[in-house]
Amino acid sequence: MEHPLIPNLDDLTLDQLQERITELSRKLGMASRMGNAQLRHQVQMALESYQNKFREKQQAIWDEARKKGTDYSDRINIS
Repeated sequence: MEHPLIPNLDDLTLDQLQERITELSRKLGMASRMGNAQLRHQVQMALESYQNKFREKQQAIWDEARKKGTDYSDRINIS
């Protein structure tokens, strides 16, 4: 469930999203240690919102690279 009070995240870069995810993860740990279930739930919802947008933007970048033919799948040899 995403947090309803999070503003539009479309304008953030992947780096900015990652910074906020890291910060929220730290805050989630603090809320868990304090035993504050309501705060933990709110932070989890906010974290999920940022993680979903991060994945969405990563997928868009990957899809664009595949369209251009620059996915490098022909260059990776794991045998």
